Amino acid sequence: MVLAMHMSDGLVNPPTALAFGAIAVIGLAVASSRARRDLDDRTAPMAGLVTAFVFAVQMINFPILPGASGHLLGGAIVAMLVGPWVGSMCIAIVLVVQALLFADGGLTALGTSIVNMALVGVFVGYAVAFALRGLARRSRRGLIITAFVAGLVNVVVASLGFVLQYAIGGAGGADIGTVLTLMVGLHTLIGIGEGIITAATVGAIAASRPDLVYLLRRPGPPLDVRGRAVSGSTS
Repeated sequence: MVLAMHMSDGLVNPPTALAFGAIAVIGLAVASSRARRDLDDRTAPMAGLVTAFVFAVQMINFPILPGASGHLLGGAIVAMLVGPWVGSMCIAIVLVVQALLFADGGLTALGTSIVNMALVGVFVGYAVAFALRGLARRSRRGLIITAFVAGLVNVVVASLGFVLQYAIGGAGGADIGTVLTLMVGLHTLIGIGEGIITAATVGAIAASRPDLVYLLRRPGPPLDVRGRAVSGSTS
């Protein structure tokens, strides 16, 4: 059994799918408008790279329990590297391509998946990282801890988005208590794997190019390659 936030057709009824599709369109329209402010000569190339990275890594499943596996969602990674507005667009692009070309997730459920992963997951991941930004800027270890926690929390909260959608218009035949227990329990385990991948990825980039990590770029002084603040500099 492969677990992820890619919802298949028929898990929620048509009115619910339509409603969350509309929320996804509105959310991405706002994100697209705000993303223009964050795109520069560093963010634009990084956005393309992280989109390709998330797309590739989502194809790789890792075991969480006997007979069950999960894969990266990527919300915290993109949020920390390119910011939440650009990051939400990156994840949305991945989801659209996967649904259209690889039948990974249903087309009628695309809006619900975008809400959970590209909006809720990305912005929750960034909110956690932003709240811990003081720790992240203090040292490389602090950055790694921040990335791990953001990766873990974004997966669990995104799974709660699915539970909410199922509670509103579930059509899968399972009771909401079972869905809640299954989704949160197993996605907590997936979140641990996501946290490790997020910490390794963000930590590796920050080790050589901290200026490419959105979370570390604003506000405050820039960091050197060891993650230490450069004295006498302003952002």
